[in-house]
Amino acid sequence: MNTNARRAPFITLEGIDGAGKTTHLPAITQWITAHGHALVRTREPGGTALGERLRTLLLEEAMAPATEALLMFAARSEHIEQVIAPALARGDWVVSDRFSDASVAYQGGGRQLGIARVEQLEVWTHAGLRPDLTLLFDLDPVLAARRMAAGRSQRDRFELEQEAFFTRVRAAYLVRAAAQSERFCVLDAAASIDAIRERIEAALAVLGARWP
Repeated sequence: MNTNARRAPFITLEGIDGAGKTTHLPAITQWITAHGHALVRTREPGGTALGERLRTLLLEEAMAPATEALLMFAARSEHIEQVIAPALARGDWVVSDRFSDASVAYQGGGRQLGIARVEQLEVWTHAGLRPDLTLLFDLDPVLAARRMAAGRSQRDRFELEQEAFFTRVRAAYLVRAAAQSERFCVLDAAASIDAIRERIEAALAVLGARWP
């Protein structure tokens, strides 16, 4: 992938389960299309036929942490080649519900594989591609668990993890955000929907000024 080529913006949404990413996706996509940009909205794991099959395995089948990480990046490699890179190259904005930050946080932090170990997979899989804006919905795992208990009748095996797991995931996300602060917008996911939306739209406006 040519990192010097002009391409459209790549936006990712991150956060622990229950932090509220899904709630704000419609407003994000509406802002982008309202400003005249073509948009591809996608998700991880998934985004391709193969990726969706791997998603089912990852969300339902127990497996070793290393296997989990490798399957995540296998799905991601296909996702980049088939969806993300072509869309960006033709000028479409891309919004992905999770990307490699999720693997660093969930497998590197939550599963305790180590952040550096997962980052090696990131470099190998897509050294030339990094999101231009990452919206990190930051929330206390206790509150996130309450939200999931109140709003989700069925949960996948990640959502069923214990508080300690999500505490490690959250910590890994925040370390990542501090290290790459130029692309992260850390949102207080406990704030009101309107307050969060205002911050999101401000971040999108800054990004949009770079891609008029």
